[in-house]
Amino acid sequence: MCNCCESNENQCCCCGEECSDGSCNCDDSCCGNSGNFQRRYKTKAEQIAKLEAYLSELRLEVQAVEERLADLRK
Repeated sequence: MCNCCESNENQCCCCGEECSDGSCNCDDSCCGNSGNFQRRYKTKAEQIAKLEAYLSELRLEVQAVEERLADLRK
């Protein structure tokens, strides 16, 4: 059982499960090897991947707006 619930308001910070008696039913693997430790930063590669995915979404949105404008101008 995971002990990550102690600092949260009756909700596990790892799996989101409701806590009872200061713990939830997830295993310790969700909290890392040291119990309550969780990595809170993103690596440079993760940041790049997330921003590239966001940029792709924005490009699709721009394309949809341009198509809509073209339809309206007909």
